[in-house]
Amino acid sequence: MGKKGAKRHLKRKPAPKFWPISKKRFVWAIRPTPGPHSLENCLPLGMIIRDILGFAETRREAKKIISNEKVLVDGKVRLKDDYPVGLMDVIHIREVEKTYRVLPSAKGFILHPIEGEESSFKLCRVENKNIVKNGHIQLNLHDGSNILIKVADPANPVEDVYATLDVLKIKLPEREILGHIKMKKGVLAIITGGKNMGKFGKIVEIEERAGQKRRNWLVTIEDNAGNAFKTRLNYIFPIGENQPLISLPQGE
Repeated sequence: MGKKGAKRHLKRKPAPKFWPISKKRFVWAIRPTPGPHSLENCLPLGMIIRDILGFAETRREAKKIISNEKVLVDGKVRLKDDYPVGLMDVIHIREVEKTYRVLPSAKGFILHPIEGEESSFKLCRVENKNIVKNGHIQLNLHDGSNILIKVADPANPVEDVYATLDVLKIKLPEREILGHIKMKKGVLAIITGGKNMGKFGKIVEIEERAGQKRRNWLVTIEDNAGNAFKTRLNYIFPIGENQPLISLPQGE
């Protein structure tokens, strides 16, 4: 009889390379459950508590911290240590009153400390759009969530000002839209994948390519020092018009 269901375990050797764990000291790693982010683009919550932040020495201790409702992700309490945390997610640790945002870097994902008003929102990229019942617009976001844009007149949907790959500023935990950044030349953006992952700058050129999907168009970003980086449009994440809406690590 064949095996049924998804895998429940993960060895450290085939785990994503950017995970901050020793590949040889132990055999097993925390396997993230299916959720808002894929295995290749997430960090298990238990790993964040134990290996990155150092609030626990063992997985048992990390589980106890998380199950006692001391960790919030995007304003909601998460009780499982295998919950997948990914790009732009906001993590708050109640016991020490510290908040972090998950950002891309040359080594993968990092936790960037934030505070004040910045901890009350997150940025989400629109990955897809659908027309649902009564002509309303459903926006599918990069973190697996959806937002419904209600339309008064389906024949003239003036409320639908959003396009795929645009970025929304979302209030936490209410998930109300606070702002909108269009994917266009001149906006500030960060690269979320490829060899230039983590680089930040202004979009100076978007090369449209006939016969190719829009996500594969070539984009050039230029940083404050005048360095230019090229990548696919799919790896571009707008973060502001004239100034970034979020703080970035030093050196980015």
